[in-house]
Amino acid sequence: MLVITYYWPPSGGAGVQRWLKFAKYLPQNGWQPVIYTPENPEIPVVDDSLVKDIPSEAEIVRTRIWEPYEWYKLFTGRRGERINTGFLNEKGKGGATEKISVWLRGNLFIPDARKFWIKPSIKYLLEYLEKNPVDAIVSSGPPHSMHLIALGLKKKLNVKWVADFRDPWTNIDFYHELRLTKHSDKKHRSLEKEVLKYADEVITIGKTLSEEMAAIGSRKVNVITNGYDASDLQNDAVDTDMKFSISHIGTLSKSRNPVQLWKALAELVKEEKLFADSLEIKLAGKVDFHIKQSLNECGLEKHVHYIDYIPHDEVAKLQQQSQVLLLILNDTPNAKGILTGKLFEYMAALRPILCIGRRDGDAAVIINETKCGEVCEYADHEKMKETVKKYFNRYKEGTLASSAQFIEQYSRAALTKDLVTLLNKN
Repeated sequence: MLVITYYWPPSGGAGVQRWLKFAKYLPQNGWQPVIYTPENPEIPVVDDSLVKDIPSEAEIVRTRIWEPYEWYKLFTGRRGERINTGFLNEKGKGGATEKISVWLRGNLFIPDARKFWIKPSIKYLLEYLEKNPVDAIVSSGPPHSMHLIALGLKKKLNVKWVADFRDPWTNIDFYHELRLTKHSDKKHRSLEKEVLKYADEVITIGKTLSEEMAAIGSRKVNVITNGYDASDLQNDAVDTDMKFSISHIGTLSKSRNPVQLWKALAELVKEEKLFADSLEIKLAGKVDFHIKQSLNECGLEKHVHYIDYIPHDEVAKLQQQSQVLLLILNDTPNAKGILTGKLFEYMAALRPILCIGRRDGDAAVIINETKCGEVCEYADHEKMKETVKKYFNRYKEGTLASSAQFIEQYSRAALTKDLVTLLNKN
């Protein structure tokens, strides 16, 4: 099978995990993956530790891509910086230049800045597949240009195409920030519908997103969630932190700023000296300027430990060491359907989860079913404070632990079997 994906090791971050892990377990289930990916992508982080997960059976095919990011960096004064996904402001920069660049991004580069790779890739892959036929093509987006490459192949070849949406297209949380004209919005929606029309199967990561995409495309959309890989966990016993550590691993953008949680923690710091002496907030990954500002305004700066990007093979240890794992979902209109891959890795770490998000959301359903943590609404200050106090009291007693159950269904090995069932379907 041919897998078209922009993110592939040594690229790090969340975008690479899903298809790297599928590819790892596909050969055990009778499918050999051929990965088509850029030779020179603009990636947010490099993580060489992920290379070990690439199966020996996988063939990696790379071609060069041209992207307009050097122009963007010159225009915004960010020469030498890596481009973040979404809308992440690490240094407080902004203003008119940023607004103009966002307009250009949304209206000139449809569906995204990788659009210039679509036609060359279709041409290259048509020639490649003529000599090396496959039984199925999979496209992984975002970036949704990957789906348009597969669409071009589907129109020329009689081969099964599975379109996998790791995130929404027009319902992505920052879509409204792209400053789209009516024409551009119409173009995005038209391309989205065309992908949904021509793909033989469509997959996404959660129930709500499946329902939303089914409504857009008037078709069935399958759900295969993200998951955890048991082989990523530390085999030896891991001692938990001496301090009452509350850890978040991954990017924290402005829409993931749990102000009420910071206020609740600040109140507890003032109310109990032992809590103040014990609290450590670990934020591992890129953190938006506005979140750092909120933490400082709450007087929590001395309790915060900022950690730069951690290679994936070290993330599991940090998660297993933490007293509490913090899962913050975007406070945006599409919040109900947000289901991050981080949830499943947290779950497997067997540490209690504190989730800030909608209590009727897809993440909340899974957390409640597996009993792996507590969910608090974004504005529910009292519930957050009560939950942290409950966890802290158990920490003092030495009884703080996860009650997670029935999590095996979310292992990458089990989820790959679900994918293979779909691939084998006539």
